Amino acid sequence: MASKAAQKRLTKEYVSMQREPPPFVWAVPDEKNILTWNYLIRGPPDSPFAGGEYHGVLLFPSEYPFKPPGIKMFTPSGRFQPDKKICFSMSDFHPGSWNPAWSVQTILTGLLSFMLSDEMTTGSMTSSDSHKRSFAARSHSWNLSQPRFKEAFLDYCTPTPKDLPNMGERERGKADTSSLKPVIANAISPSPSPISPSTSATQPPNVLAQRPAASSHVPVATDPTRAAADASTNAPLTPSNNANTKPTGWPASWRQVIWEKWRWGVLIALAVIVSRMSSSS
Repeated sequence: MASKAAQKRLTKEYVSMQREPPPFVWAVPDEKNILTWNYLIRGPPDSPFAGGEYHGVLLFPSEYPFKPPGIKMFTPSGRFQPDKKICFSMSDFHPGSWNPAWSVQTILTGLLSFMLSDEMTTGSMTSSDSHKRSFAARSHSWNLSQPRFKEAFLDYCTPTPKDLPNMGERERGKADTSSLKPVIANAISPSPSPISPSTSATQPPNVLAQRPAASSHVPVATDPTRAAADASTNAPLTPSNNANTKPTGWPASWRQVIWEKWRWGVLIALAVIVSRMSSSS
């Protein structure tokens, strides 16, 4: 029977496991006894256990978190003796080194690290890397033949091994595709881009939205007259082609020259008339 402290602590750790599972490990408490947790370990890549699926159990004392759990691994791995208690610093073989701050996540992460080492201890065994790979290849089919695996992990009783909630993607820097969903949705249905004042003056917004993308192929105009007409029609509205806008450029320059010459001509003519009137008088 779990104490109130153990019940509260293990319930909290179950919630934490659901939210932030460690890489390559997963664990759930037994429905009938919260002091018994079934765990799964997936062999990390670039290790002799790659592709393997290893089922085991954590046996917590009623005094948890003040005393450490017993740890077993059922699936043959070539590293631990099946269904034998494993001795390492976080197990009940070493109550003096136990830290109450350690949790289920800490224990399983430590167990995985110990599994990848070559240190010998009670409950461990020696085998070659080729034997470990052979055990890894047969691990899932072996688990499927075990009633306690089916009872604890019915969702993982699939023809091929099912990935755990955290297969180390974040630790290896792999992108989380769930964060890309908003980006993908926006790419499929982009929102209309803002229309600049110069664009809105020449075309309505709905025309801009329906305009096809510019083609990289430009057809050659065979009719010069038509090409000139198309160019004048498609040209953007500028002061040079707007009839209601004051002309600029060379027409304005000629207009200024004509105005200056005409003004000086009038002044000279007036000066000649005045001088003749003065001399006649």
